[in-house]
Amino acid sequence: MISNLFSMGNYGFFVWSSFFTTLLVCAIFYIRTRKTLKKYEKEFAKEIEDLSVEQKKVILENSKIASQVLSSYNKSI
Repeated sequence: MISNLFSMGNYGFFVWSSFFTTLLVCAIFYIRTRKTLKKYEKEFAKEIEDLSVEQKKVILENSKIASQVLSSYNKSI
């Protein structure tokens, strides 16, 4: 019964290899995208830290995205 599932009428090799190839490519894209996002978050946090206290306050009050990025960045440290 399980062998029928894996063989899929003699097309199993092509189906399963396509499935795993697709899964691998999606995983690689996810990892690369996450790595790039973390890099940009670090750069953004560094730029914010270089600002004066008044400028930081204005940016964080006006931008929800900036506060979310900085809060997630601080949690990951």
